[in-house]
Amino acid sequence: MSPDPVPLSEIRISSIAQLTREGGWRLTELHDRTHDLLLWVTNGQGLAIIQGVRRGVGAHNALYIPAGTLFSIDLGRTGFGIAVRIPHDPALTLHDASMLLRIREVHAQSELTGLLDALQRELDHDAPFVDEAARAHVSLISIWMRRQALEIHGPNEPKIPAGQRLVEAFCSLVTQEFRAGKTMAEFAAMLGVTPTHLSRACRDKTGMTAADILTRRTLYEARVLIEMSQTPLKQISDTLGFGSPAYFSRFVLQHTGLSPSELRRRASAEPKPEKPPLRTGIMTQRPRRY
Repeated sequence: MSPDPVPLSEIRISSIAQLTREGGWRLTELHDRTHDLLLWVTNGQGLAIIQGVRRGVGAHNALYIPAGTLFSIDLGRTGFGIAVRIPHDPALTLHDASMLLRIREVHAQSELTGLLDALQRELDHDAPFVDEAARAHVSLISIWMRRQALEIHGPNEPKIPAGQRLVEAFCSLVTQEFRAGKTMAEFAAMLGVTPTHLSRACRDKTGMTAADILTRRTLYEARVLIEMSQTPLKQISDTLGFGSPAYFSRFVLQHTGLSPSELRRRASAEPKPEKPPLRTGIMTQRPRRY
């Protein structure tokens, strides 16, 4: 998973825009994270791919993405919302699997905004036992989400079609094995299907082939290591399972339009953007300290 850990005791709340302060690709490229992520979208609309399933996302949608889940989200230029980064701790896990809740009732929207406001105030206050209090606030958010899921979907989990199960299993393998340099034939064999069947299932659910999914996850990791670390480029090439640094350089150039060294120089030269104000209110969005 990407080197973006959250310490076990640390819960962070920010705007969704702050998650992309090093570049929009930080959300729009397929990747997984070492922490759980809750996104509360308050404006805009776009597309998310979560564990190989393509979903439309709009205002007043809550997305829960557990650690290790392959995902991307693109909310366009007008997208805005709140992100809560939660340590991957069984005691804090909101749900065993990813969730997308479309919250239509204004009262329910206000409830979640109020819970996020309370969490933000606690983190701003930095009083004694703040970690313990923040965890309690996350537990309340968990209860809210489970109640909403029960109200929206009912007590029974929907049956997952076989094709979707295959794609989800492939995405789980990708998060574990994308550095190993495995071929599509090897991935398909691990799943007990043919490469053609695997690719067809992925295209049906995501609009991308299985090879595209693997490529995008690898590209994300390459960009993190190139643009956000000083790891030697040859070491990055070796880490990601490329046969040679030249092949790695061609891969990055093909998908970004820049060589690895050019990407690194550009990232070093660009000034860091200022943090935008965090706003959680739905009806009246007010600046908040973070």
